[in-house]
Amino acid sequence: MNAPEKNMLLPDVQSSAETRGLEIGAVGIQGLRYPVKVRSGDRVADTVAQWAMTVALPAEVKGTHMSRFVELLQAQSGALDAAGFRGLLREMLGRLNAQSGSIEMCFPWFVEKTAPVSCVRSLLDHDVQWRASVSAEGLYALWLKVVVPVTSLCPCSRDISVYGAHNQRSHISIEVEVLEPIEVEDLIAIAERSSSCEVYGLLKRVDEKFVTERAYENPKFVEDMVRDVAAALNGEHRVGAYVVKVENFESIHNHSAFACIARPARGAS
Repeated sequence: MNAPEKNMLLPDVQSSAETRGLEIGAVGIQGLRYPVKVRSGDRVADTVAQWAMTVALPAEVKGTHMSRFVELLQAQSGALDAAGFRGLLREMLGRLNAQSGSIEMCFPWFVEKTAPVSCVRSLLDHDVQWRASVSAEGLYALWLKVVVPVTSLCPCSRDISVYGAHNQRSHISIEVEVLEPIEVEDLIAIAERSSSCEVYGLLKRVDEKFVTERAYENPKFVEDMVRDVAAALNGEHRVGAYVVKVENFESIHNHSAFACIARPARGAS
């Protein structure tokens, strides 16, 4: 059997007529893992992101060109920061001949930490998400989300117990609308300052003593932590709307404690 000719004309089914008259708000790909370089401040790191990429499809168009989403990532070589991510979105809309759409990438971000007493160094991972969108009206929005592991110690348990207090690992999730450039590390710092104590990838015994006593001296309810983060964001001119969530993985219960504070976008009811 002869191999098909490269230049053979093949039917373009997705460009055929569409008669149902229904616009699709978002169509594209999700769950795609693809390598990417990410810039945060002066640091550039290689990581692997999970991508979701969609565009709006007019009622008269049958289908979008799914391969062009992957082609876009394959052509991307530079490190992405907030400006680069916005440019990637604009390029996607151009490739797909779309007026509106969104790109989301989720990836692990490692931060080098120094233990408080021994000064040993280790890496700590954080889940980060960038999400950019352009609406049908041409309005651009960029959101940054980071999930920060911390320690929390219960104030009530400390005050009623003779021998100690229950503490647990917690996750502080901060998702902000980016108005001006803000680094992932800035949000991590806000979360860690709002906790009973930071967590580390590697601790020696002298460090364990320090962080245990630090948490004991700085007890926080889940309500305290979510309010402290929100208060810090309220004083931050680089962010607009935000959603702050705190989950304590309780050490004396088989459930979590949870709190959330959200500030809507400007002009939203």
